[in-house]
Amino acid sequence: MTRIVIMGGGPAGYEAALVAAQHGADVTVVERDGLGGACVLYDCVPSKTFIASSGARASLHGFRELGINVDLDDSRIDIRTVHGRVRGLALAQSADIRARVQREGVRVVTGTARFQDEEPGLATHRIGVTGPGVDEVIDADVVLIATGATPRVLPGAVPDGERILDWRHLYELPELPEHLAVIGSGVTGAEFASAYTEMGVKVTVVSSRDRVLPHEDADAAAVLEEVFTQRGTEVVKHARADRVERTEKGVRIHLTDGREIEASHALMTVGSVPNTTDVGLDRVGIEPGPGGFVSVDRVSRTSAPGVYAAGDCTGVLMLASVASMQGRIAMWHALGEGVAPIKLKTVAANVFTHPEIATVGINQQAIDSGEVPARTIMLPLATNARAKMEGLRQGFVKLFCRPATGVVVGGVVSAPTASELILPIALAVQNQLTVEHLALTFAVYPSLSGSITEAGRQLMRHDDLD
Repeated sequence: MTRIVIMGGGPAGYEAALVAAQHGADVTVVERDGLGGACVLYDCVPSKTFIASSGARASLHGFRELGINVDLDDSRIDIRTVHGRVRGLALAQSADIRARVQREGVRVVTGTARFQDEEPGLATHRIGVTGPGVDEVIDADVVLIATGATPRVLPGAVPDGERILDWRHLYELPELPEHLAVIGSGVTGAEFASAYTEMGVKVTVVSSRDRVLPHEDADAAAVLEEVFTQRGTEVVKHARADRVERTEKGVRIHLTDGREIEASHALMTVGSVPNTTDVGLDRVGIEPGPGGFVSVDRVSRTSAPGVYAAGDCTGVLMLASVASMQGRIAMWHALGEGVAPIKLKTVAANVFTHPEIATVGINQQAIDSGEVPARTIMLPLATNARAKMEGLRQGFVKLFCRPATGVVVGGVVSAPTASELILPIALAVQNQLTVEHLALTFAVYPSLSGSITEAGRQLMRHDDLD
C-alpha cells in the first residue's frame, strides 16, 4: 500500500486525499488550522460569504425602477450578524470537509509537517509532524506539498488588526469602517472595494496602475470603474503606498510620490507569499523559485523524486479550482493512473465584484497584440431582453473564436451572475466546440445566457473553409 503524506488540508490537500484514498493508498493529511485550510477558514469562503451580503444590498439599487419602493439609505446593516454568518459558514464547511475525508479513511493530524530526510534523493521520505499532543515521524512513499500562502506584508504597513488590516482581519471589526482605503487594485482589492462600496462605506482604492484589475479584461474593468464612479468610490491611479501610519482618528497613507490619503482604516491587498520557508525543502533538494514558490510541471511533480506540490504554494494560477485539480492530478500520477496534464488555458476564473467578471481561455490583450489570431464579438447586456426586464444596463458578453474554423478559444462575461454564465463558454473552450455549436444550441428566452448563443450566431461565417 502506497503511503502518502499531504502537507496542508486546503483545496489542493483535501481533494488529493480523497483521490488517493479512493485508490487504496494509506493517506495522512497534516493541517494546522482545520480542513479546508486558509481557503475555507480565512480567505475564499469567508470573502465570498461577505460579498453575498453586500450583493443583497447592491440589488436594491434597481428596485425602484421595477416598481418596488425601497429606501437604500434606510437599509441598515447589522455587521455583527454578517460577520457571525461568515465565520459560522466557514467553520461548517471545514467540518463538512473533515467528515468527508475521514469517511474515506484518511487520517487527519492537527499540526505542521516538515521534511526530515537525511539526504536528498531518497525513495522514502521522513516527515516530522508536530502539533498539540503530536510529535512523530511518518515514513512516506509520496509527499504532496500543499501549504498554501499568506497575505504579503509591506514593511511600512504591518497589519495591527485594528486600523491597518489584511483581508483576514475584516470579520473581527465591531462595525463597518467609516472610510476604507484599499491598497492594491488586483482581484482581492477590487472585490473588497466593491463589497464595501455596496455596503454603503466610503471607499478609496489605491492603484499602482492606470486602472483597477490591471491583469483582467480592460472592458470589464471599465464597467467596474463606471460602477465605482456612480457609487462615489474614488480610484487613485498611478499611486504606490510607501507606508501607512496610525493617526488619532484612523490612518494616513503615504504614497511614494509624496501624496497622502487619510482614512479610518487601511486594507492591505498587495498579494500573497507562499508558505514554503519552514517545510524543509532543502532536505529533499528542492530550491524554491522566484518569490519562494515551489516549481512544478503540468502533473504537479517537483524536482525531488516522490515529491509533488499543488495549490498557492506553487504560484500556478492561485485559484481554489486550480489547486484542487493540481492535487487530484498529483495523486493520479503518483498512483499510476492515466492523467491528462493540467491545461491552464481552459481554466475559468471569476472576480466577485458587482457586477462579476468571468473569463476563460485566450484574453483580449493576446488578440489585440496579434499574438493569437481570432474573430471577436462583444454584445452589451443592455441589448438582452432579460437584462432589460431586470433593469441591467451594464455588462456584456464577449466571445473569441479561431478565424478559419470557428473554434471557441475564449470569452469574457461582465454581469451580476458572470460566474454562472461563463460555464457554457468554458465547456466550449475545453471541448473545442465551434461558434456554430453555440449558435445551434437552444437557449431559454428570455435569458442572459441567450447572449452567448447570439454571440455564436454573429460569429458564424459560412465561408470559413471556402
